[in-house]
Amino acid sequence: MHICHGETPHAANKVVIGHELSGYVHAIAEGTVTDLKVGSLVVVDPNIPCHACTYCHSAKPHLCTSPQNIGVTTDGGMAQYVPVPVSAAYLVPDTVSPETACLAEPLSCVIHAVDMGNIKSGDKVAILGAGPIGIMALCLALSSGARVTMVDPNESRRKQAKEIFGAYESLHPDETKDMSACFDVVFECVGRPQTMEQAVELGKAGSTIVWVGVARTDARVTISPFEVYRRELTIRSSYTNHFSMERAVNILANEQSPWSKIITHTYSLEEFDQAWDTFKSAVGMKVCVKP
Repeated sequence: MHICHGETPHAANKVVIGHELSGYVHAIAEGTVTDLKVGSLVVVDPNIPCHACTYCHSAKPHLCTSPQNIGVTTDGGMAQYVPVPVSAAYLVPDTVSPETACLAEPLSCVIHAVDMGNIKSGDKVAILGAGPIGIMALCLALSSGARVTMVDPNESRRKQAKEIFGAYESLHPDETKDMSACFDVVFECVGRPQTMEQAVELGKAGSTIVWVGVARTDARVTISPFEVYRRELTIRSSYTNHFSMERAVNILANEQSPWSKIITHTYSLEEFDQAWDTFKSAVGMKVCVKP
């Protein structure tokens, strides 16, 4: 959605979208060194670093200054075939379906974000936004032993967060007005200035706030520097993934959480217009397109 609305500055024009993808290996270039075989189910890390900038040389390839991104700068997964570097392909265990496997890329980003939150067992965690990213953060926070409060204006998503995915409580944003400075860790998974400011308000003294949601490039927030100082807050952001694709595949294979339920709609490539309308309507979670 961000790409097609022109909100991703580095996205190239007329590129086939689709950066959250899984697929079966159809062919392997001659001379390629790999344990993968034709027919292997793989997930793809869409972020291809340059391997030459200071960040790549400092083991931070996710911050690369000149990356290529499958589905963003080069053609991606919304097609029957897509070429990918062998280094970007990760083997998927037989126990994971190709539909569930395509969650690996967003899950890898959430793993990176949750790592930044440094959750400890027993922490009170708030997650703003009960969309797919927020639900993934919920599942990972629960596995870390946290008590998680989900906040979302959508009643259906609040219900799913509690009844299907195990949140301690699911609240409407209006119900948090008297809950300032209550949480050890807060994850903002919406990408709006209002919720980013709210995340800071909900963090108690000494807490960590992680901005996960993707905001517009022209968005701005208003935060009191004195309050950040007085409450000794740590405000962090997370960007893409950081060596976490294989961890994501392992977590999906573990089946500790009902990952497949995040995918609420599935369409063929010929039904893409219908899939896009469903996606825009926000009636479900993840919408899967199967070329």
